[in-house]
Amino acid sequence: MQDFDGQNIKVDVKLLEENIEILIARLIECRKENDVLRSELSSLQNILRSCKLPGSVGTAVMETNSSSGAVFTYAEQMQVKHKLVMILQKIEMELRNNQTL
Repeated sequence: MQDFDGQNIKVDVKLLEENIEILIARLIECRKENDVLRSELSSLQNILRSCKLPGSVGTAVMETNSSSGAVFTYAEQMQVKHKLVMILQKIEMELRNNQTL
């Protein structure tokens, strides 16, 4: 009877060790992916920070394409910039939430 219990314990320990190895491999992959995403997020943030919207230097209206007649006001340009900032913040929050898991 004791041999049977001892064998069960060995099998359970072996299974536990295999599951731990699988979890460690997943964790390593997640960390690599997280590093890549952080790098991309940082790159996007740098692009956004360095982005100067046309017409943001005091002009109230900008003609984007003279043939289409599309006109963006300064307020619209700021709305676009604000939306981009919000998107980056949401991405960063998602990365932080996934990091705690």
